[in-house]
Amino acid sequence: MKPLARFASLALTVALVTPSLVFAQATQKPVLHAKHWIAITGKPMAATAGAMMYQKGGNAVDAAAAMLGATATMWDVLSWGGETQALIYHPGEKRVIGINAAGVAPAGATADYFKGEGLDHPPATGVDAMVTPGTPGGLMTMVAKWGRLRLADVLAPAIEMADGYPVEASMVQGIRRDRSRMQEWPYTSSVFFPDGGDGPEIGEIFVQSDLATTLRKLVEAEADALAAGKSREEAIMAAYDRFYRGDIAEEYVRGAREQGSSVTAEDLANWQVYVEEPVMTTYKGIEVYKLQQWTQGPVMNQTLNILENFDLKSMGYNSARYIHALYQAMNLAFADRDFYYGDPYFPPEEPMEGLLSKEYAKQRADQIDWERNDPNVRPGDPYPFQGGVNPFKSLLDRWAGGGRIIADADVAQTRSEFLDDFYQGTTSIQAADENGWVVSITPSGAWVPAVIAGNTGIGMGQRAEAFVVNDVDGPYNVIEPGKRPRATLTPGMALKDGRPYLSFAVQGGDAQDQNLVQFFLNMVEFDMNVQQAVEAANINSFQMRTSFGRHTSRPGLMLVQNATPPWTQTELREMGYQLFLGERTSGPINAIFFDWEHGSMWGGSSNHGDDYGVVWD
Repeated sequence: MKPLARFASLALTVALVTPSLVFAQATQKPVLHAKHWIAITGKPMAATAGAMMYQKGGNAVDAAAAMLGATATMWDVLSWGGETQALIYHPGEKRVIGINAAGVAPAGATADYFKGEGLDHPPATGVDAMVTPGTPGGLMTMVAKWGRLRLADVLAPAIEMADGYPVEASMVQGIRRDRSRMQEWPYTSSVFFPDGGDGPEIGEIFVQSDLATTLRKLVEAEADALAAGKSREEAIMAAYDRFYRGDIAEEYVRGAREQGSSVTAEDLANWQVYVEEPVMTTYKGIEVYKLQQWTQGPVMNQTLNILENFDLKSMGYNSARYIHALYQAMNLAFADRDFYYGDPYFPPEEPMEGLLSKEYAKQRADQIDWERNDPNVRPGDPYPFQGGVNPFKSLLDRWAGGGRIIADADVAQTRSEFLDDFYQGTTSIQAADENGWVVSITPSGAWVPAVIAGNTGIGMGQRAEAFVVNDVDGPYNVIEPGKRPRATLTPGMALKDGRPYLSFAVQGGDAQDQNLVQFFLNMVEFDMNVQQAVEAANINSFQMRTSFGRHTSRPGLMLVQNATPPWTQTELREMGYQLFLGERTSGPINAIFFDWEHGSMWGGSSNHGDDYGVVWD
């Protein structure tokens, strides 16, 4: 019991010193205070696009869609051929709505095909990584159903940017890193290397004439429908049809197949956006909403359910015991993700009732070893908690726990190779207005390097790499045509006393829900304001299987902030953790806190990357 006593003493010390040393500490960015509207995203130029929609009389849905279009035009973390997933709070209906605009595997993407290629997972790049575009359909559906403006208004910033905008350093770095691969694909090469050089330089005006033409075709379809007497919503959906069933789809499929893709016209024509009920759990009476199990979103709910069994506040913010609790709870939830999550529109049906039950969480919490890290955490069996029998018990018994435990000398190499996959892609978008609309989005996909499909200017998404090929690696996520891969993308929203309390999202692949859990606890358990919470030091576990590359895991490997006290680092190493340090470990979180006492909104935008917010009083 000596280690537990040591933990208790340390937790008491941290609890006593934390308020003055951490929570009162000034942040690098200020809180954004707003009365009328707020727009935050991963790029300053895109945040401005959101602000422009409010000035045109649009609502938060219009602003979020304009930010989505702008970030998709900027390429480095996503583009127009990627996928979009969103949560929308509808003030009239007083409920949270889920938007599933993920792409699907094309016609030839079968498990047998990839097995024949000697692969356990689809590749990370190239035409065999592609899924159908989801972002255009998601954007148009949201604007048509819940926005105020015309599509022409919402797309105007993106079209102007496609005509030419000054490119940023992050995109230039990505292009130069992947230049040799990108030059193999003719349409990609013509966009990024039109003169056969090294690609655009920082600040150079980057022109995407094919993309501008495609976006203008959407506006043209809307205008023609309005001239024919169609309603605003019908006109926007006419543009939707032109993208997925008209001449844009025809050129996309032609260009993709020319380069070796198996995608068909039917793949695009049959694709659809799903408007869904999100999953929800409560944490100390606060309702926490995430998208369904086609994302990793429910892993946050599972983690909170496990952590609700402990007195986290008494452990002390980022004490060794608190960090251990976080790491172990996240590992348990992510092990379930790796085995059980998948596309709910394809059989078999995922056992979400059991996975999200408080009773199952209590069983998982009781499995935590408080003395050491467990490098062989396995998926649990949630079926008894929903009155069923596990149909994949034999596969569960064969689950290979753990992964490659790396030597301290290899940590630097792991940073440069493994972590690039772990934090792949994505940005986040947050918008809210005085009428009560709230939008949280984590779009991603078709990032650099992407294969551009013909003369559309649209990159092909790479999300197929998140599938598995062998059912022992996750029977719910085996690739097949028309199926959505289980994505890492995971916007969040929370209601308190029946009203919006928090809206939050972050980029960063498999780290997303890890950082969002800690952001949420920073506010709920440790009384931070929203800017303190997005900047605060987090830890990341790398024990779960990555959703990218070779789907590898690193048991016990942990990212901690470099200011973590040496005694805490010693405690963690004694428990079997391998640590590496980072200056900023919060992840690029963007969030909104709703201050009902004062009738205002508080915006938080991380100091981690290029994230930026614009507000009005």
